[in-house]
Amino acid sequence: MRDFLSQGGYAFFVWGSYGMTLLLLGLEVVLLSRQRRTILTRLGRLVRMRARGGN
Repeated sequence: MRDFLSQGGYAFFVWGSYGMTLLLLGLEVVLLSRQRRTILTRLGRLVRMRARGGN
């Protein structure tokens, strides 16, 4: 198990790359959800404006 965790002396780079990948994937999910919420808010506003007769 110790050999697996040490990754042949490259543990810092191997586990660091896994950590960075997970961090960036998590950030991507957060940013996409914010963007989705913003788009839906804008679309809702546009629909309400058009329903009132404004362009």
